[in-house]
Amino acid sequence: MRTSLAILLLASSSAFASDALVQAEANAQKDLDASLKQLSTERARIQSEKVPLNEELSRLENELATLKRTYDDTTRAQDTHALELGNLEAATKLRQDETTYIANLLDEYTRGFEGSLHVSEVPRFSGAIDAAKNARDDADLTTTQKLDRQVHVLRVSLDRLLDLVGGTRYSGKAVDAQGLVAEGEFAAIGPVVLFAATGGVPAGLAIPQAGSALAAIRGLGKAEDAGVAQIASSGEGTLPLDPSRGGALKELMHRGSLLGYFKKGGPIMYPLLFVSILALTVILERLVFLTREKRSRQPKVIEAILAAISEGDVNKAIRAGEGATDFVARALTYALLNRGKSLSNALLRAGANEVHRFNRGISILDTCITAAPLLGLLGTVTGMMGSFGMLGGAELAAPAQITGGIAEALIATAFGLSIAISCLIPMSYLHGQANAARHELEDVSTHLEILMKPISDAEAAQREERVLEFLAERAMASSTTATAAGA
Repeated sequence: MRTSLAILLLASSSAFASDALVQAEANAQKDLDASLKQLSTERARIQSEKVPLNEELSRLENELATLKRTYDDTTRAQDTHALELGNLEAATKLRQDETTYIANLLDEYTRGFEGSLHVSEVPRFSGAIDAAKNARDDADLTTTQKLDRQVHVLRVSLDRLLDLVGGTRYSGKAVDAQGLVAEGEFAAIGPVVLFAATGGVPAGLAIPQAGSALAAIRGLGKAEDAGVAQIASSGEGTLPLDPSRGGALKELMHRGSLLGYFKKGGPIMYPLLFVSILALTVILERLVFLTREKRSRQPKVIEAILAAISEGDVNKAIRAGEGATDFVARALTYALLNRGKSLSNALLRAGANEVHRFNRGISILDTCITAAPLLGLLGTVTGMMGSFGMLGGAELAAPAQITGGIAEALIATAFGLSIAISCLIPMSYLHGQANAARHELEDVSTHLEILMKPISDAEAAQREERVLEFLAERAMASSTTATAAGA
């Protein structure tokens, strides 16, 4: 009974366990299906979200690349702008330095212009000069305004220069010999200023006086003062004096005059004159020589000599060349006459003598070409020594004399170079003629030696035959003598 119950209990528990396992498997399967379904849902969601994310990533990457290019362009533009800014700053600094330099030059020019004015002209130009002098220190003016005021002085000075060339008139005051101030008209003609008071008296030269802002009147004479008054009042008339103190006449006499330049060149001009005469003499003599040689050419005689040599008749060739005036024919004739000694040496000697005739005088011309510039340079150096010697003496206040002395010293160099340049072309021509003559002599001499080769060989063979015949005769004579002695 108990065994049956145990079996029943065991069977019941086995059935219950089997149901539990089935139930667990069903639950597990259910959970697995749910999990797989959830996984599929998540995969679908991820897949659906992946495309927009990829698109957003591509967009962001493109935007990043665009921003990077923009950054690079901005950086390059910034570097370019920085470089341009540096260049502009350097150019601005250069322009500022140039402006300062020009302003200093104009300021110096203004002071020089003020110092060159006649005392009677000071009231006319004082406004422009004072404005230019005060412009540098006026902080209210711009750089352009300052330069305009300084340039205005330059324009005014140029207008004054043009007026002085033809003469100009202006009103003013002057002091006469009694110390009275008179109003009238000034007439500036070159370096001379004339004055005539209203009414014509007093009149005369307007001369600056120390310690006074007015010019003093110095009369020239009654007739001259009347002429001065006419010119100052009307601007027309005859000037009663030479304002250049004879310089205009002297300049007119020596302007463009070779003799005037020669006198200004100094003592060195005489050796230069000798060199030029020597060079001209050589050139003329050589040209006459070449002309004479061309007229004395005899090409037919040369052809006759060579033709006779080709025929083997040396004596005929010598007769054809005797008395010839052609230098080539003379050289060939001399060589043929001395062919027994040495034909080649005779040709060399005759050719050298003829070439020497063509080269005669060229060495002198070469020396003149070398010496002329050196002499001119020596004259310039000595002249400049005298000019610069004034810098240490009382002549320091006369720069015109110093520059004039330098200009005169350069005349010697100009003459020396002119002589050398003028001789170069004739010398080149003479060298060419001498080279042409030497080439012709060498060519004809070579031709003669070629034609003389068979004749020389034949003459040498004849001489050998005569020597052999002579030796044979001597031997026969010796044999006959010995036979007679034996008998």
